[in-house]
Amino acid sequence: MKLPKGVVALGLVSLTMDLSSEMIHSLLPVFLVTVLGASAMAVGTIEGIAEATASIAKVFSGVISDWVGRRKPLVLIGYGMAALTKPLFPLATGVTAVLVARFLDRIGKGIRGAPRDALIADITPEAQRGAAYGLRQAMDTVGAFAGPLAAMGLMAASHDDFRLVFWVAVLPAVICVLLIAFGVEEPAATRSAARTQFPISRASLARLTGRFWRVVAFAAVLTLARFSEAFLLLRAEDVGLAPTWVPMILIVMNVVYAASAYPFGKFSDNGGRRTLLVWGVVFLIAADLTLALAANVWVVGLGAAIWGLHIGATQGLLSALVADAAPADLRGTAFGVYNLVSGAALLAASVIAGGLWTWAGPAMTFYAGAVFSLVALAGLVARR
Repeated sequence: MKLPKGVVALGLVSLTMDLSSEMIHSLLPVFLVTVLGASAMAVGTIEGIAEATASIAKVFSGVISDWVGRRKPLVLIGYGMAALTKPLFPLATGVTAVLVARFLDRIGKGIRGAPRDALIADITPEAQRGAAYGLRQAMDTVGAFAGPLAAMGLMAASHDDFRLVFWVAVLPAVICVLLIAFGVEEPAATRSAARTQFPISRASLARLTGRFWRVVAFAAVLTLARFSEAFLLLRAEDVGLAPTWVPMILIVMNVVYAASAYPFGKFSDNGGRRTLLVWGVVFLIAADLTLALAANVWVVGLGAAIWGLHIGATQGLLSALVADAAPADLRGTAFGVYNLVSGAALLAASVIAGGLWTWAGPAMTFYAGAVFSLVALAGLVARR
């Protein structure tokens, strides 16, 4: 049975925006450290604040999409805002300017995230949701490894001109916005579902079941172990990889992620969700330990590949679990709450990772991630 065309369209939207974003993000940590003179602590703080900002925005955008019964306008606003922020990166001359650019970019991500995920649930039968989220994640990840690949080629051709790469990244962001405006259709059922009562109320939140809150709690603990991927790039630079080739680490991670996300999604639809969650956490433990022990770029690449397996196994699955656990008219709110909690955990994780990196060294950062992963695994195994 084919997936709805809207899922494919939203996958293409994710692909083009991630192509743009990852051309920038695959170089940004090294740009901050080597060009602007930032510390690892500053990198972790910027990434943590940025992702927490996105998560807070997702709460409000998800709630509003439930309240008005519309998803597409918020998706368009969110991607449009992210596209408008892209020129700020090549214009940045200091750490504060990068923080402002990341902050605004992540507000755009937050506005679009929950309505987009809720829209996928609206247009996809329940029996196909694991595959639908897996396909969107896979297409998103095609952009996520094409972006670093393009960045690496441009860096080699321009003799490490970071700002030129950042300017080129503006083009796919514009294409993304055009795809949403003319290629994504919102189903009539969603448009007619407008509510008169604002979704954030005691009565509405009471309808979010214990099953939903268990998913949120598990995701929060897991996120503490999965800090910003900026630290994978810094790890590669730390073991001696030249700035031109640092994006290769994200390419390796995202190729594995893209190749595994859809098959893992299909597996979860066939009754393997709990097993897949367990394996997802085991992959993260293995990735953290590999990166902690890495002494050369090849081992860092192996750790990045295992990290990609972890994301492929868990990202789409957790979205499917949230969609299944939430009432249809509260899906936007549910995704907003889920992303808010995950974002707060990511802020804490990235700040902790930056602090450990600065004060105890890179290895300790990844050992701490392995410990948090073991806590998440213990909680999952302990509950039937």
